[in-house]
Amino acid sequence: MAKGDKKTKRDADEPTVNICRNRRAFHDYEIIDQIECGIVLVGTEVKSLRAGFGNIEDAYARIDNAEVWLIGAEIPEYAFGNRLNHLPKRPRKLLLRRREIGTFAGKAAEKGLTLVPLRMYFKEGKAKVELAVAKGKQVHDKRESLKKADAKRQIDRALASRRKR
Repeated sequence: MAKGDKKTKRDADEPTVNICRNRRAFHDYEIIDQIECGIVLVGTEVKSLRAGFGNIEDAYARIDNAEVWLIGAEIPEYAFGNRLNHLPKRPRKLLLRRREIGTFAGKAAEKGLTLVPLRMYFKEGKAKVELAVAKGKQVHDKRESLKKADAKRQIDRALASRRKR
């Protein structure tokens, strides 16, 4: 086992802590593939995220010069920050391996596909973003998925009430 592979008991017990989710992404897009990537942040952004603030509802990712950038994610200014506070909607670099960027760029370059952040969370003390290659849904697709979810909910309710008897 390599030196970096050793996990302590504290690391194994520490769950991922969700900061924010993009609930609209599952409604507006059909998720094709997902990947976890790191995010480059400054000190006051980390403090603001640890306080539970952040919004990725209107965010998307773009590939420029073999680098992936998160555009439109809002991390509000840290309340106790000073003149060195960060800009809330600045573009933030996402950390991926070159091979991962290549495969994701190939998928995202197809017509009608986009890179959408699904959730932002802390894992082992580091801020992470779950990024997805997604295809936009049409209005009739959204209605169909709502009907399926409603039917599944009714079936689950009927089965649950049947078990109680």
